[in-house]
Amino acid sequence: MIRFAIALFAALATSTVLAGPAQANGSAFQDELSPIVIAVEAPITGSQASNGRDIVRGVRLAVREANARGGVLGRRVRLMRANDRGERSLAKRVARRVIRRDAVAVVGPYNSSVGIVNLPVYLRNRVVPVHLTSTDETKGEGVTVQPKNSQIAPIEENYIAGTGADRVTMLVDDTANGAFTVGMADRLSRRLAQHDIEVTRVSVKEAGDVSGDYYATKVAEALSTQPDLLYVSTYYAEGVAIAKALAASASDVPCLMGLANVDPAFISSAGLEVSRQCRFSGIPAAGQLLSARPFARRYGRTFRAQPGVWGVFAYDSAKLLFSKMQLTGTTAFGPVLDALRRTKGYRGATGTITIDPRTGYRRNLPVSILRVNGKRQFVVAR
Repeated sequence: MIRFAIALFAALATSTVLAGPAQANGSAFQDELSPIVIAVEAPITGSQASNGRDIVRGVRLAVREANARGGVLGRRVRLMRANDRGERSLAKRVARRVIRRDAVAVVGPYNSSVGIVNLPVYLRNRVVPVHLTSTDETKGEGVTVQPKNSQIAPIEENYIAGTGADRVTMLVDDTANGAFTVGMADRLSRRLAQHDIEVTRVSVKEAGDVSGDYYATKVAEALSTQPDLLYVSTYYAEGVAIAKALAASASDVPCLMGLANVDPAFISSAGLEVSRQCRFSGIPAAGQLLSARPFARRYGRTFRAQPGVWGVFAYDSAKLLFSKMQLTGTTAFGPVLDALRRTKGYRGATGTITIDPRTGYRRNLPVSILRVNGKRQFVVAR
């Protein structure tokens, strides 16, 4: 009886020892098979919805292509959409939702005012951000493959100085959601001062907060300063209204629209004739970038629409993220973020991507002065 008890105990002990690792391995196996949750945060609705839809589609295409090849690390990628409407007041709420859904990374946000608030939240909760903000206030908070204020301003400065302008009047969205537009105007103003160019600023509100002839009044105020050039630092909904008011004024003062106005919705809303009266700073549409033409064709076949400007950057953001997960063999926050910061010579749809590990900024960017051609496309101005 004693021998039987001892044998039974030994068998149970062995069974327990074997069961532990077997269960643990089973759990790990299940984890390996569970989807990798990636969020895309953008203004999916609201006045900037055209940008938001383009961004979501870019990430959707990257996810679709990854899953068609067997996923990432042998796991399917599941995409969750996070709609912040481009509003600073929604930033933390949207980030908390992403975190609750166990997303390991987020492509976005797009709006600088949102990113200033919630990128630190993502980082504290170990969600890897590949953001799309351009303000330098988000320096070091994850990585980005699109241009920052400090990289855009020299292009605008050189263009404006090259026109021979002595006086520039800026129409600037300085509302709570205008972190990018204000930062861009501030930085450009300082650079123009070095050329002894006089700068006057006229404050404008967001399109959803005004009615009637508001923008016509603001354009008249700007023109009353007798500028040699108008610079418009707004998002495209406001930029459209300003461009229409400027065209209606019959003024021959040239205008330069800031980067956040570069969107197909600007052209479709303002009309071709009005859109062609201004120059823009920014990135040409995806179809105009040689490296992005295959992406543009796949995007068109998938969504029955032409890509805008930011969808291709969102696509590259997601593809770069997936490549670093594959490289490190993990979705863990630390290794993936470190690998992203060390990116060198990655061949993306927007060109070759190298990240400065100190700032998280992309070193080489196709920022130019653009015009609208007869085919309703943003192309490099010659």
